[in-house]
Amino acid sequence: MTYVVTDACIRCKYMDCVEVCPVDCFYEGENMLAINPNECIDCGVCEPECPAEAILPDTESGQEKWLELNATFSAQWPNVTRKNNQTPEDADEHKGEEGKYEKYFSPEPGQGD
Repeated sequence: MTYVVTDACIRCKYMDCVEVCPVDCFYEGENMLAINPNECIDCGVCEPECPAEAILPDTESGQEKWLELNATFSAQWPNVTRKNNQTPEDADEHKGEEGKYEKYFSPEPGQGD
């Protein structure tokens, strides 16, 4: 098992999860984060830290798409190990919004550390 970041993170990217991850398995895209499934130790400390509720175990139904996306983009994006000032100013406006992947997803990397 591993945890995955879902589209609920898109345009929110609060990054509270990054601060608590003991193995630094988060990678930063332009408008969302990804977890490297090969580095995640399944500890679960990140899940309750996410204000957008964007982190789920890959064992939940329907997470296959997110597992693939996390694996793909964690290999391309820079590692991020601490919360930075990259949370969008309008993050709270997008929290809970449906269909964010189709509307806003960007494959571009973020800044990382």
